[in-house]
Amino acid sequence: MIVSHDLGTTGDKATLVSNDGVLVASVTARYDADFGADGRAEQDPHDWWRAMCEAGRELLERTGTPATSIDAVSFSGQMMGVVPVDIHGELVRPAMIWADTRSRAQCALLIDRVGMDRGYAVTGHRLNPTYSLPKLMWLRDNEPEAFARIDKTLQAKDYLAYRLTGVQITDRSDASGTNAYDQLGGEWSDELLAAAGVDRALFPEIVESTTVIGTVRADVAAEVGLAAGTPVVIGGGDGPMAALGAGIIDPSSGAYAYLGSSSWVSVSAEVPLLDPLMRSMTFNHVIPGRFVPTATMQTGGASLQWITDTLSPAQADRYAELLGEAAAAEAASEGLYFLPHLLGERSPYWNPNARAAFVGIHMHHGRGHLTRAVLEGVAFNLYTGIRAFLDNGVAVGHIDAIGGAANAGLLLDIFADTWGVPVSARDLIDEAGSVGAAVVAGVGVGVFDDFDATLGFSTRASSRTPDMARHAASRAEYAEFLDAYARLEPWFDTTADARRG
Repeated sequence: MIVSHDLGTTGDKATLVSNDGVLVASVTARYDADFGADGRAEQDPHDWWRAMCEAGRELLERTGTPATSIDAVSFSGQMMGVVPVDIHGELVRPAMIWADTRSRAQCALLIDRVGMDRGYAVTGHRLNPTYSLPKLMWLRDNEPEAFARIDKTLQAKDYLAYRLTGVQITDRSDASGTNAYDQLGGEWSDELLAAAGVDRALFPEIVESTTVIGTVRADVAAEVGLAAGTPVVIGGGDGPMAALGAGIIDPSSGAYAYLGSSSWVSVSAEVPLLDPLMRSMTFNHVIPGRFVPTATMQTGGASLQWITDTLSPAQADRYAELLGEAAAAEAASEGLYFLPHLLGERSPYWNPNARAAFVGIHMHHGRGHLTRAVLEGVAFNLYTGIRAFLDNGVAVGHIDAIGGAANAGLLLDIFADTWGVPVSARDLIDEAGSVGAAVVAGVGVGVFDDFDATLGFSTRASSRTPDMARHAASRAEYAEFLDAYARLEPWFDTTADARRG
């Protein structure tokens, strides 16, 4: 058996996978995030550890699996954060997670010194406050006493791996999401770090995702429910790991869309994809030598959660009821749009000042119209990422959907009609990251021969074929959606500057 942990924004999912490629069971333990003014987004890594221990112990207890039968443990984790630890490995302060955008001034300084084009060419990503390096600069400038105590900055899964093994290390997929990594050189970028004024020694050693970095320490074995000496494979970032779990292995694998709190569309490639318009970014894959071009929006599934919580906060079956109302309503075809930028935006605008907005509300619009506008807004925003792939010669003939929101048939219909390609929900839905981590662990300890093992874990459960007449009509609606943002962007920036004084 293999245990994998998928460390997300809202909880940790522990998954048990058998050595013959069967997903046995999953258990999730929840935790909170602190979202505050001016772009604050933090979590307490102690909560991650508690959730990992609780979910892992319950997983083995529920399935009657002895700890001694576990051949390896590995991780998929939220990316682009800062988990600062001191020389003793103790936390200096709470983690700044991917959604934190307070480092706007520091990022602007980095762009001024390096240039956006150069930063994109070196890292495969725009220079942006959502990444780790500008966050570190913000800590240096705003919390100098805390910054002075930092010995290493880790990513979420790296911190849990450290607590298990005593080894501080990261993998290439997570390194590639920091704005501090030279993607083609395969090492931390001296150029970016010098421009940021950040010491390279703050960053850990980089290894392949399949590396066994150590074993479970005897002093934590009982707490985590694993046997002392169990091999720990470092694993990787949640985006590339979900790609592996969804079967996105090489360029022939097609594309997939992840519909979690944040959402993205992604493919596998042999080289980084450098879009002239910088709409997409490229992570290193958890498969050595491969890359994962990606277009990520901040609040995809989170937009659906927000509209549900806002319009129907107390009903048991509220999500299904709202979807039913949305299925009977029109939105974009009536000129009603939702800009889904509840936490600023990454792809395609890379603007932390962006805000969500309903545009075109009329007196007759009700809950169904507003809900449908949210669904269509997410579809339109992700379509810009798909356009980035298509414009750069990447074929997108079919898209597999994973993540909790992929359960919604209406959403899949809207996606297919908007994107103009068949869209399928895979039957693992919520477990792609966990399955990817299990496959990486299995390859790392020799249980699985290669990464193709992931193909046996899931199939397409349902598919939607696009209505091409509806797709043709949606192209004009998509243009209006883009125009709405373009007209509002100056207001977003001006009012954000005014609020900051």
